[in-house]
Amino acid sequence: MQISKQIVSKFPARAAAAFCLITAGGLSYQANFPPFFSESSVSQGVLRSSRAICTIVITVADYKYSLYGLSKDCDEYRHLLSEVHLRSAKRLLELCEINKGFYVKAGQFVSSLRQVPKEYSLTLSLLQDQVVPCDFKFIKEVIVNNLGQDLSEIFTWFKEQPIAAASIGQVHHAMLKDHQEVAIKVQYPGLEKKMKLDTRIMYFLSEFVAWFFPEYRFRWLVSEFTEAVSLELDFVQEARNSETIANNFKNNKFVRVPHIFWDFTTKQVLTMQFCRGHKVDDVEFLNGMKINPEKVAKLLLEVFAEMIFVHGFLHGDPHPGNILVSTEGQGGFSLVLLDHGICKKLDEEFRLGYCQLWKALILSDSKKIQHLAERFGVGKYYRYLPIIFSGRTIDSKSGLEKGMLVEEQKKLKQDLKTLTMEDISSFMESLPSDFLIIMRTDELLRSAVSKLGASKWVRLQTYGKYASLGLSPKLNPCSDLKFVSVYTRLVGNIEYIHLRLVIGVTNMVVWMEKLKRCLIKFRAKMSAAGK
Repeated sequence: MQISKQIVSKFPARAAAAFCLITAGGLSYQANFPPFFSESSVSQGVLRSSRAICTIVITVADYKYSLYGLSKDCDEYRHLLSEVHLRSAKRLLELCEINKGFYVKAGQFVSSLRQVPKEYSLTLSLLQDQVVPCDFKFIKEVIVNNLGQDLSEIFTWFKEQPIAAASIGQVHHAMLKDHQEVAIKVQYPGLEKKMKLDTRIMYFLSEFVAWFFPEYRFRWLVSEFTEAVSLELDFVQEARNSETIANNFKNNKFVRVPHIFWDFTTKQVLTMQFCRGHKVDDVEFLNGMKINPEKVAKLLLEVFAEMIFVHGFLHGDPHPGNILVSTEGQGGFSLVLLDHGICKKLDEEFRLGYCQLWKALILSDSKKIQHLAERFGVGKYYRYLPIIFSGRTIDSKSGLEKGMLVEEQKKLKQDLKTLTMEDISSFMESLPSDFLIIMRTDELLRSAVSKLGASKWVRLQTYGKYASLGLSPKLNPCSDLKFVSVYTRLVGNIEYIHLRLVIGVTNMVVWMEKLKRCLIKFRAKMSAAGK
């Protein structure tokens, strides 16, 4: 790692003191670990922590002095800020690649967030496919220790080469003695111990950054990441999540969830039905199998919209490797949902509020949006909710199916310039935890849907439809009092019909626009043929 002499020479006593303090804290924490830590694991922990601390210290110094004395409103500041973002993102990428484990997972987590600068998300996205599998002898040891039997006693055959590898474990293909094909997900040894140390250091570093730059507060990000990783480390809970989602979609013939084999599942080993398929965004495969990518995108959105708005139980990690397209299914294909480690039961009050938010977004009801933003704790930033979720300004004059007008884009650009990092930190800190997991899930879905070639309107239409279903009086009985119950159901039905009518009319407008374009193309071809 190259350290700029200019940065080091300018590095103040305050930073040096902080560096020593945090390093001492990290070393003290490791020195007091329980006896099951070997000398080599402690030394590795010291080395990993030192790298992380050094990287963040250099990055803080880079920001502090590269931008020193510049006004935040000038073009030079914005240009230099982008350059520092890119340098810093490359440093973090190098750190994640060297430290591996949870650092890779953290990098992947950050890359999926829209709230971070694009220099970070694009650079750290390179980590998605860079996980090196663990040596099989260690994997075998975990399986035997957890299941209490040798592999030959459980499996007819077991492929040592993994079919997938991630930051917390890898998956192997095997066949049980009763001739059922299975996928075995095995957790890497020693992960829980590493997680305690790595996440502790991450908390240290987030506080260190906030000390130098009070407006850059990332504790919310570390908290969300720590919670997500903790959930993923318990394979028994993952198996329960899988069964919950399977039960929620038991009547949907287009969705498949692998069956769990509980006799061969523990906290560190998960045995499930082996399902064949290709990544959901593999457009080349879909075209080769004559499967319409836009239909796949629509089904993908419908499945996750149903989770969020209707079930209130969400699969929070829908990256392409966790969703497969199988050629089995009534319509020629189906979606296979894998990896249910990061799942969340949404608070019922939040679910209803989020349904109402999407209803307000579809109907362009700015007063309702402001009211709901206050309920979510971000009333100060209510004007930005439509931009985040629907890509339109709160006072947009364009139709739902269309993008922003040029004038609206110019005004938005000016408004965004007034936002500071303090505003962004405050906004993210104020959001309910349920909101954060939905935003991350939505960003992953948008990326996949974009690759599949579906229009933005497909997402808006689908979310609006399922938000209306989520508000349906059938799902939300409100009172035991007969009069109140009848009145509430009547109002609910009227609102439901209103929302569905708006979506239906907009759909018709979109369809007529497509028909118009087709007729223009047809007329042009006929004119060319006549000549």
